[in-house]
Amino acid sequence: MPKPYLVCRDDELNDGDRRVMSCDGTEVGVFKVDGELVAWHNECPHRSGPVCQGRIYKRVIEPVADDGTVRALAYDETVTNIVCSWHGYEFDLKTGVNQGYDRIRLRKAKLELKDGNIYVVV
Repeated sequence: MPKPYLVCRDDELNDGDRRVMSCDGTEVGVFKVDGELVAWHNECPHRSGPVCQGRIYKRVIEPVADDGTVRALAYDETVTNIVCSWHGYEFDLKTGVNQGYDRIRLRKAKLELKDGNIYVVV
């Protein structure tokens, strides 16, 4: 039977924040990205690393010139990624999709909002 676990009050989680918690042994990361709440199981699909504790940043892009050279890196401000600290796999934090291969995804966790509180249900 699924059980709710209190994460925090909704007003305690600001944009860009995260909470990683254990729900009776099942670790889940809860994030606020562009005003939207998302939750993922803290297990990278590559080798089960703690992906929710990885670095968060805007997606890196390489603008390619007409001659095929790359002169600098830039950021795509519309996509926020998280990177697993074990092997560098990158995932879109909103969708859970891997940036290199869209069949590799984070496993979504269920969220509930009730009385101003955020709950993970596992």
